[in-house]
Amino acid sequence: MFIGFDTSNYTTSVAAFDSKRMIQHKKLLDVKAGERGLRQSEALFQHTVNIPALFDRLKDDLNYPLGVKAIAVSSRPRSVEGSYMPCFLAGESAASACAALLGVTLYKTSHQTGHILAALYSAGRLDLVNEPFISFHLSGGTTEALLVKPDNNEIIKVTAVAQSLDLKAGQVVDRTGVLIGLKFPCGAELDKMAAESDAEFNIKPSMRGLDCSLSGVENKVRKMLADSLGKNDIAKFAVCSVCAAVDAMTDGILKEYGNLPVVFAGGVSSNSMLRKKLGERYNAYFAERDFSCDNAAGVAVYAKLKFEKG
Repeated sequence: MFIGFDTSNYTTSVAAFDSKRMIQHKKLLDVKAGERGLRQSEALFQHTVNIPALFDRLKDDLNYPLGVKAIAVSSRPRSVEGSYMPCFLAGESAASACAALLGVTLYKTSHQTGHILAALYSAGRLDLVNEPFISFHLSGGTTEALLVKPDNNEIIKVTAVAQSLDLKAGQVVDRTGVLIGLKFPCGAELDKMAAESDAEFNIKPSMRGLDCSLSGVENKVRKMLADSLGKNDIAKFAVCSVCAAVDAMTDGILKEYGNLPVVFAGGVSSNSMLRKKLGERYNAYFAERDFSCDNAAGVAVYAKLKFEKG
């Protein structure tokens, strides 16, 4: 059995994984109505409160003795020098204590690596860790296209090859949602509203090479709201704008780097319109919804893969 911890700026999550099953429990952090996120101090506090209760639920789902072989935790947002957010300290502290008590190895990875491995696990393509592929990480804090290659030390090595130069895809979704009265985080509800719209939009994404710019989308959403456009139509415009930008990025990347497999990870990747449009066009792999949003499942997978490498 392998245990994973993840304490992002949105969700507290713990997971247990072996060759037969994946069990995970998570809790969204509480955000006040009208707000678009949390201060790090508040996120850290909520994680500290949430972890014991989630671990109790995980324990109840498992039959002791566990036979835990290793534990992993996301200790930073991304696998680059200087990447740091205080909220990850909650998970790192709990995972360190758990590993010390059980006398097992603690592995540390990034939140981003966890997202990618969760997507691969969910799509049934963990074999891709052995070859190069393109992964999109689309979330509230990150909109990046990554060239992913096998790595003996870190399982996978990621290099950003394209990104949003301003607003992230998840920020477009959440800011649009808050503006039209949804509770943060807004992805699932905005997805439903967009599906109710029959409006058609001819969107030309703002691109600079392989990179995109999404800041103009929020400005247009504000104007639509001021012009009393229907909220379902506004939701669809925001989603279509993100889809158009990611589509243009994917097309340019594959032309430059070759016809590599494409994997979509991160909360925005669960959007139904994005999955349909890009899945069909690029034969891409998507994480299922429970493995798209922030989770510890990919971190638990990391623990298993690292342990097996010795």
